[in-house]
Amino acid sequence: MTKMIYLCILAITVLCYYSFAIQKKGKYIMNKTRELVITALMAAIIFVATYLIRIPNPATGGYSHMGDCMIFMAVVLLGRKNGSIAAGLGGALSDFLAGAPLWILPTLVIKYIMAFIMGTIIKVNPESKKLQITGSVAGGIFQIIAYTLVKIVLIGTEPALLSIPNVTIQTTVGIVLFILLSGALTGTLKKYMKKEGL
Repeated sequence: MTKMIYLCILAITVLCYYSFAIQKKGKYIMNKTRELVITALMAAIIFVATYLIRIPNPATGGYSHMGDCMIFMAVVLLGRKNGSIAAGLGGALSDFLAGAPLWILPTLVIKYIMAFIMGTIIKVNPESKKLQITGSVAGGIFQIIAYTLVKIVLIGTEPALLSIPNVTIQTTVGIVLFILLSGALTGTLKKYMKKEGL
């Protein structure tokens, strides 16, 4: 509960600051504020998809989530820079509220770089399905390797290696869900954002 209060205070502070800035600096700040709001919204969606939407995995005893799927969506919708920011913040917030402070920084960095890799690959043509698949797979492979290396440092080699199947399945589920849902969801979100002037 205390964490949620702090987050609400932070959100209100940011909104108040940017509301004041809009009045002072006009259209440029308005556009930057819209960009900030959309990025924050996607970070929140990634958080919810990671923290709340869990798919049990009987094979490993763990679970998969939709966070990676929404990270890939964010990159397509927001581009490399803002998509990566949303990815890092959304993933890190999930670890923060899950009571896993040890993983906040690793998750922030790994999710950011995963999204950045995808964003770099699809930059020439974000609408290309082939590039989206290639980018999400490349980013996913990085995530599997990065989390394994971090786990070796934090919890030891054997537990880290034993966790590879779980993180691989989780990442694969995210990629598959993204491929299946990307056309419908990104199209709908883009239409909504255009309608709302975002």
